[in-house]
Amino acid sequence: MIRILLAEDDRVMRDYLTRALERSGYAVAAVDRGTAAIPLLETQHFDLLLTDIVMPEMDGIELAQKAADLAPDLRVMFITGFAAVTLKAGKTMPQARVLSKPFHLRDLVLEVDRMFELERMSDNI
Repeated sequence: MIRILLAEDDRVMRDYLTRALERSGYAVAAVDRGTAAIPLLETQHFDLLLTDIVMPEMDGIELAQKAADLAPDLRVMFITGFAAVTLKAGKTMPQARVLSKPFHLRDLVLEVDRMFELERMSDNI
């Protein structure tokens, strides 16, 4: 099962995203800030870091950079409502995907599905 670490400071958004991803067959660990994600990255395996960019204490870009040191194979997807921040994320981590708010939950799940489509196909062979 593909494991996702979700870092989102807005509780309602975090709950919606968690439920949508779990209904789609993903295992999700959700935290309310980047600093809470670091201990999980140090002790558990995740396939995807899904993180808001603008958060207190540690923004999503800094979290993704630290995560890359801890788990080099970890994929990253940023979610944000700020266009300028999207540009910064793209320059800092060009391999990461960026999903701009507002988005439909279906669009999020489709993007995550696309990221892991080949792995799911090979698991079924």
